[in-house]
Amino acid sequence: MANNPKKRTMSDDHKAALASGRAQGKAIGEYLDAVAANKPKRGRKRTADSVKRQLEDVESKLTSASGTARVELAQRRRDLEVELAGMNASPDLSKLEAEFVQHAKEFAARKGVSYAAFREVGVPADVLAKAGISR
Repeated sequence: MANNPKKRTMSDDHKAALASGRAQGKAIGEYLDAVAANKPKRGRKRTADSVKRQLEDVESKLTSASGTARVELAQRRRDLEVELAGMNASPDLSKLEAEFVQHAKEFAARKGVSYAAFREVGVPADVLAKAGISR
């Protein structure tokens, strides 16, 4: 006895809705990740000069270090180099913000996401106003 279920097909409207949902999720997710990554940290802001001074200090200690101290200093040097490179790169949030603004209202309505929830994860109030999301 052969069991031949009917082949299921998706309507064009359904396919368009899925594509729209993926685009919205991608735009919202990328913007929220960028906002979280660029959130100001607590405490005194580190400057490129202070990081360079620490890097020089690590370099001078590395020449005379031995054993585990050498590997720890090598890791510290790598961490400082990454931090310094990150300071020199200024992220451009404008494109991500524009895409967020374009999709946020529909995404929020579809998913039931409130103004307060967006604010809690760091989305600025002016960006939410541009997106048409109010309290």
